[in-house]
Amino acid sequence: MGSLNFMMVEPVIISACLVGVNCRYDGQSKVAEPLLGFCQRHNIILLPICPEQLGGLPTPRSPACFRGGDGKSVINGNAALYNFDGREVSPFFLAGARRALKIARLNSSCHAVFQDRSPSCGVHEIYLGNELIPGSGVTTTLFRMNGMAVWTVEEFSRHCQLLLHN
Repeated sequence: MGSLNFMMVEPVIISACLVGVNCRYDGQSKVAEPLLGFCQRHNIILLPICPEQLGGLPTPRSPACFRGGDGKSVINGNAALYNFDGREVSPFFLAGARRALKIARLNSSCHAVFQDRSPSCGVHEIYLGNELIPGSGVTTTLFRMNGMAVWTVEEFSRHCQLLLHN
C-alpha cells in the first residue's frame, strides 16, 4: 500500500462580511468578488469570521467608534469603544477578538484579510468619534500582537499576485 502525502494548507482568516455574510453593523455585507474569485482559482482556503458577532453583538447593531485611542489602547485598557447609543461595547469587541484569535490558532492560520475602518477589523484606519484616523481595530491589533499578518483586500490581492509572478 502506498503512502499518502499530505500538504498542509493554511486557511486565511477573512472578515465574514467580505464573503457575503450579512454581519456588518447595518446588517449588510461588503462582498469582495474579485478576491473571492482569485482565491477560488488558486485554491486559497478562506475561513470567514465576524469578531463582533463572536463577541456577542447582534446584527444589525448600532455602529461603534473609539474614544481615547485605537485597538491597542482598548486592549491595554486605556481607551474604549462606544456605540452610537452611548453604550460602552469594549467587552464585546475584546471577547470577539480573543475568540477570533483562538479560531485562527486552531486552524494554524498566520494571515487575515480584514475590512478596513471597522472597530474590530480596521487594518489602517479607524473612527475616533466621527473622525477617520490612522489606526487599527481591536481584532487586527490582537492578531498582529500574536505574529499574524493582517491585510486589506487590496493588499492581499497585490501580495498574492507578486507571489504568483516570482
